[in-house]
Order: sequence, then structure tokens, then C-alpha cells
Amino acid sequence: MSSDELETDVVVVGAGNAGAAAAVAAREQGARVMMLEAAPEDQRGGNSTYVGGMFRVVYNGVDDVRQLIPDLTDADLANIDLDTYTEAQYFDDVGRLTQFRADPDLTEVMIRQSFDTARWMQSKGVRFQLAYGVHGYKHNNRFKFWGGGAVQIWGGGPELVNAWHARLQRENISVLYGTPTLSLLYDDDGVKGVLAKREGKTTRILAKAVVLACGGFESNAEMRARYLGPGWDLAKVRGTKYNTGGGINMALAIGAMPTGHWSGCHATEWDMNAPPFGDLTVGDSFQKHQYPFCIYINANGERFVDEGADFHTFTYAKYGGEVLKQPGQFAWQVFDQKTAHLLREDYRIKRITKVQADTLEELAQKLEGVNADKFLDTVKAYNAAPRPDAPFDPNILDGLCTQGLALNKSNWALPLDKPPYHAYGVTGGITFTFGGLMINTRSEVQDTAERSIPGLYAAGELVGGLYYHNYGSGSGLVSGAVFGRIAGREAAKLAKAK
Repeated sequence: MSSDELETDVVVVGAGNAGAAAAVAAREQGARVMMLEAAPEDQRGGNSTYVGGMFRVVYNGVDDVRQLIPDLTDADLANIDLDTYTEAQYFDDVGRLTQFRADPDLTEVMIRQSFDTARWMQSKGVRFQLAYGVHGYKHNNRFKFWGGGAVQIWGGGPELVNAWHARLQRENISVLYGTPTLSLLYDDDGVKGVLAKREGKTTRILAKAVVLACGGFESNAEMRARYLGPGWDLAKVRGTKYNTGGGINMALAIGAMPTGHWSGCHATEWDMNAPPFGDLTVGDSFQKHQYPFCIYINANGERFVDEGADFHTFTYAKYGGEVLKQPGQFAWQVFDQKTAHLLREDYRIKRITKVQADTLEELAQKLEGVNADKFLDTVKAYNAAPRPDAPFDPNILDGLCTQGLALNKSNWALPLDKPPYHAYGVTGGITFTFGGLMINTRSEVQDTAERSIPGLYAAGELVGGLYYHNYGSGSGLVSGAVFGRIAGREAAKLAKAK
């Protein structure tokens, strides 16, 4: 074998959450595994490094949560309301958010294997914690977790990637950094490996199976404009610059079936002056998700979404797209002091676009790019709108709504009347794209006749069919881990059979 040719049992393309799960699962089955990561080592992990770490997992009560977080004490639980997040609740949320378009078979696998996969990840060194302040607030001296979001990765994305790569090292799984994959090696019998660029040389890597886990096309401006539409080429990228759709395109080139919502994506509220791609020194903290407790204002000085339509966990991934539709692709989130205590640490970082004033009139002059007179009219009408006699409660859909406005706010509609006022400038930050490759429940990539392509598996963001229109926070990490584990296991079985 020449220096420009390598050989292994299973090649995993991508070194984030889905790829690491695949590699570790394949190694469990006794396969030799090689991982290819386009990024250098200090930028490894794809979008997984940039995530906040929410993990949308089924739990049927405190006992399940304690299995994932064994250091949770009785004292910790004394002032916490955990409730449950059952399979039925999970199915209802996925159906509602995707307008019942999500692939039912893949959704069933993701949901029903979510808890077991979390336990498996835990056995490999990944730690979990309660999502304090993210999906739970202290109200009347008790923390309540809502929307199925009680569990998150300890330390967020960076620690998730560190934990996975520590396991890869213990399992003697080699990771070739700075090694982008160029194409699949393929003949009439199926996929036989990949062609990659290693240390500046084109290298054949022969394998009995290949797992693609290298992200969607969110970092490719040309593909964003082509599939998502005009203006999306200008969007800021929330995470890695290396997710350019290469895995999707190389699979399509050998006849894979495209599926899913190709004109849809996960786009969140992102600081308007954030850099074009994610910055690991800031991580996920450019996000601004507390808009249910503010009013959103565009350049015309008008509101444009129902900020309180639902918990942010069920609206944040589509409201970033709504911001991008506004004039100038920006908006301001305007708060007063009644809800300032609910703002997450993301609103307190040094690199932030923020203005503050003691009066609304003064604030209006500081909202760059906004029609000040129209802004004041909007706030006046919002404050004067009738409301039911309902108590404000951030942990429930409290029904504190405006009435009679052209666009009412459905919950948490406190008037803006307690200075000082503060506002945060945001744009849309794209996280990942929804269109991708068709797989079956064994993570086998399907061709255009919906037959499995021998030797080719996929997991993570480049899988299509799970997300349409919207997204529930934390389900991306779950689907990546669930189908990554399946892909690695099945790829190893195939390699052993060969």
C-alpha cells in the first residue's frame, strides 16, 4: 500500500457528536475505525462545539433524571418541579412543530432510543446536568422546568466534544485533522472508502463502510441562496465554517436520495455584530433567546412576531428566520426592569450590541436604524392594550396577553413601563439546514429508488426528514447521537461480514 493510500474497516467523516457516537459504537463492535475531520484540531467537532448542550430526552420522572445526573441530591430536588417528558409528549411536540411532516419511522427511533442513548453516552464519559436558567426559572421560590428541557450536557458543546474525544483516544481511534473528504469511492458493489486531502496530498482511504456525519450546508453561502432563498447568503453562521454540504453532495453524486425540507433551516436570534462564523471564544453566547419577555422591534419601529406565542424552546429556531425577513435583516429586543432578572448570561457578555436609557423617548434615539416615532407609537399601543387579570409566570403559558392589537402577544405581555429600558440588537444566525440525505432506521443511506446504498451510512445534520419548518431545542444532539450510534454499529457489522 502506497503512502497515498490507507485502509481501515470503517471511515467516519466528521468528528462532532454524531461522528464520535458512530466511531465509538463501531469500535464497540470490534471494527478498526478512522475519523476524518476537515477542521484543524483546535476547531474540531463541527457545530457540536458551539451548542448550548440541551438534550431533549424522554424522562418519566425524577428517577430517570437521577440516572442521568447521579450527583443530584435530595436537597437539590427539594425546590424543583421536574414533572415528566414522556414519549407521548415528545411525539406531540415533534408533530406540532414540523406540521406532522417528520418521518414517522425515524422520529420513533429518535424518541424511543433517546434515554438509552443518553445512558450509553454517560457510560462513555459524557456528563449531564439540569438546565437551570435555560429551560427553568425560579418563581415563587421553586425552579420549574418546562417544555421537555430539564437535561443538558455538562459544560455545553465544548465539554461534549472533549468528552467524546477523550473516549476516542482511549479506544485508540485515530482522527486525521485538516483532512477534508473529497468524494466517495464507489463501484457496482457499493461504497469502498473515500478520497480525501491529507497533508496536501490526495489520499485514497479504503474501507468496508463509510459513515457520513459532517454536517449540513449552512456554511455554504451559495447553497444557502440556492435552497433557502434570497438573502440567506447574507446570514451569519452560528457555528463552524466547515459545514459546507460536502457530505451531502458526495452522496448525491453516487445516487443518494435527497429528502426533507431543503428550503428550511434552524435559524436563531444572534447578535447583529457577531462575526460571519462562530467564535469559539464566545461559543453559544451570541444567542439572544429571552424575547418572550420583551417586544421585538424592526427598522420600521413595528412589532413583527408574537413574542409570547410559546416557550422559546419551540420558537427560537424559526424566529431567527423571521428577523432575517425584516428590513436590513435586523431587529431590537426591548426590555424593562420587570423581566431583567430573567435574562441569561448571554445578555451580559462583553461583546454585545446593547443600548440603555431611562426613558422610552431617549431609548428611541439610541435604536440604530429604527424609525423612532413609530417605535414610540408601537410601545404606547402595546402598553395601552387591554389584558386579562392573569399573574405573570415565566414557567407556564400564563395567558397574560394583549387584546385588540393587529399583532397580539399571547403570553407574558407585561407593559414596558419600568425603567431603565434596555435593548439588544439581533439578526438571524443559521445553525443547520433541514434538507439532507434519506436514511432508513438502520442509518443506511437510500438511493433514488429507496434502496440502501451498500456500505454508506449517515447521521447528524446531513440527515433529512426529521425537521420541517421548526425545531425543538436539544433534539439535534439527540438525533445525532441516536443515529450516529446506530450507523457505527451497523457499519461495523457490515465490515465484519465482509
